[in-house]
Amino acid sequence: MNEGIAINFILNGEEIEVKAPPSLTLLKLLRERIGLTGTKPGCERGECGACAVLINGELVNSCLVLAPQVEGKEVQTIEGLATKDKLHPIQEAFIEESAVQCGYCTPGMIMSAKALLDKNTNPTREEIKKAISGNLCRCTGYIKIIKAIEVAAEKMVQ
Repeated sequence: MNEGIAINFILNGEEIEVKAPPSLTLLKLLRERIGLTGTKPGCERGECGACAVLINGELVNSCLVLAPQVEGKEVQTIEGLATKDKLHPIQEAFIEESAVQCGYCTPGMIMSAKALLDKNTNPTREEIKKAISGNLCRCTGYIKIIKAIEVAAEKMVQ
C-alpha cells in the first residue's frame, strides 16, 4: 500500500515527518495520521472555523489545506498552546469566563483569538468580533467568548 509522500514540517514546535496522500487535508492528517484530535471537523467546507490552526502564524481552516501544503512550514494546533505545567492565558480565560458549553467550537475560537492577540495585544470589542467572525458557535451566543478574549488580552499584557 502506498502511504503517500513525505511531508516535513514543524508541528507545535517539533520537527516531524509524516507520509500522506497528496489529497489528504491537513485536518485529516492531524486527526487521523498524527492523533491530534483537538482540531475539530465541522462543516469541512471552511465555513465553521472548528478546524482552525495557525500556519506560520496565520489563521487557516485546516479542512481547506492539503497536507503537502505545510511542507517546510510551522503548524500550531490547540494542543501546542499549553505547556506541561500551565494552560495558555487564552485557555485560562475561556475557563474563567465560562466561554464554553459543548466545547466543539472552542479550539477554533481559541486559535482565532491567538491569531488576533499575537498581532494586536489590545483589541477593541469590534476587532475581537471580526477576528472570530469565521467561527460558528451554537451554544454560547458569543458574549462570554468575547469577554474571555478581552480577559486573555489583559493577562497576556501583564
